[in-house]
Amino acid sequence: MPEPAAFREIADNLAFLSDWEDRYRYIIELGQALPPLAESEKTSATKVNGCVSQVWLVTERSGATLSYRGESDAAIVRGLAAILIALYSGRPAKEIADTDAIAIFDAMGLREHLSSQRSNGLAAMVVRIRSEARALAAA
Repeated sequence: MPEPAAFREIADNLAFLSDWEDRYRYIIELGQALPPLAESEKTSATKVNGCVSQVWLVTERSGATLSYRGESDAAIVRGLAAILIALYSGRPAKEIADTDAIAIFDAMGLREHLSSQRSNGLAAMVVRIRSEARALAAA
């Protein structure tokens, strides 16, 4: 499955940045560019469990295509959410369910520089997105 253009651009930019401080700054900038969620969207239904920081993901469905919006109170986690949103948005549920973002992040060398708490938060976001997509694909 080809990766979405928005994600490919992020991956290319991260590959270009060899210094981890620059990569962290870029990830933070990606998070800052996310539009904020409305307070009414920050509910227990949209909250991602398993994250130390507060994270909310909103799923929008248009026919067979799913898109995501998200927010976090932690800058790096918000940036990681932005990367996941770029990877998963605009794709059919089956493709989302079949796309292992953790393996992709590992191949990009991103997780090796995350704290265990941030890595766990990333995994929790991925599990939430893929589980929901599996359920929608099976419906």
